[in-house]
Amino acid sequence: MTDNAAELGLSPERLARLDALLAAQYLETRRLPCTLTMVARHGEIAHIGVQGLADVERGIPAREDTIFRIYSMTKPITSVALMMLVERGLIALDDPVHKYIPDWKNLGVYVAGTHRTGFQTRSPARPMQVVDLFRHTAGLTYGFQLRTNVDAAYRAEKIGEIEKAGTLEGMIQALAKLPLEFSPGEAWNYSVATDVLGWLVQVVSGRPFEQFLDEEIFAPLGMVDTGFHVRDGQQHRFAACYQPKRDGTIELQDDPTTSAFLKPPSFVSGGGGLVSTAQDYLQFCRMLLNGGTLNGHRLISRKTLDLMTANHLPGDAAISAMSRSLFSEAAYDGVGFGLGFATTLSAHKTLMPGSNRDYFWGGAASTFFWVDPEEDLIGIFMTQLIPSSTWPVRKQMRTMVYAALDD
Repeated sequence: MTDNAAELGLSPERLARLDALLAAQYLETRRLPCTLTMVARHGEIAHIGVQGLADVERGIPAREDTIFRIYSMTKPITSVALMMLVERGLIALDDPVHKYIPDWKNLGVYVAGTHRTGFQTRSPARPMQVVDLFRHTAGLTYGFQLRTNVDAAYRAEKIGEIEKAGTLEGMIQALAKLPLEFSPGEAWNYSVATDVLGWLVQVVSGRPFEQFLDEEIFAPLGMVDTGFHVRDGQQHRFAACYQPKRDGTIELQDDPTTSAFLKPPSFVSGGGGLVSTAQDYLQFCRMLLNGGTLNGHRLISRKTLDLMTANHLPGDAAISAMSRSLFSEAAYDGVGFGLGFATTLSAHKTLMPGSNRDYFWGGAASTFFWVDPEEDLIGIFMTQLIPSSTWPVRKQMRTMVYAALDD
């Protein structure tokens, strides 16, 4: 449906094309279970489109208040949390990480070996800094990269696996025993670095990470359905998650009636552990677009947000020039990385309409958001299909939303 689109400088007819395309290409062909598109401009919702089934097996329709696994869309929230502590003078971007995690002081860079036989390492060119964690230049990795002996060790140790046993503290201790992929600052590699930021929030604030988010971000912004598990009374709104089959249709990956997300996790993941709704995430995006404040609550300052959304890759490089990652939530040219999200450096190089300095990220279950300050625009897409690289739906949504601009 559309709401106020024309008054907000968007064509209702062109926005309707987006949901028609999603229905024809993805829902009727059973490539996606459901789609929720939300577009906001000038502080108001211009369009909401909700289609398909939140739970295919039980025939439960998706609704505006359906709760989704947002996975790596957790990362910008965690990043804002630590930047709030930077603003309070409790931690600095150029601090060495070992100041807060002493066991990491002597981390070496991989030279040879395996998890089973042992590793040979060399000293890094410089210590890992807090900023390296924000921008994924720390030398850490993810086990699912399936690229090196180091990420194989992550898989063996189950490091960063949200739905497995273990704790955030245990992950920090396990990482102290493994080498870095590269010397900090030398490359970009999508990684568990944002989980480490969550640990730093806990260490620096003196509060459990999840408590800090509840008190400092979710409560002030009114994000009542966001958390690290689906709470009592919410279960009937929790979507199922799917994965593709060989024929392109979908099969169940995580049943909402038995999901690990139904109870508080042992591992509280700042990199990918949250569930949320489109409306809740819109509140977070509105705060960002409004310069760090919403409804009388200032989380961070306008200048801090400017710092976060600038490109922080060394030499002002693009991700494509520095990446060693086989998997990321951004896979096209013209994009750098700031303090918690990707940022567009050269919109024309993305081969999509957009604006320089818009910023965005997505989640493993194909969710996505972007914020465009130049157009005063927010886009949010929700579904539940792993992996996020299965279909080009994010590119299609961005293209069609910008095509609907009519002012």
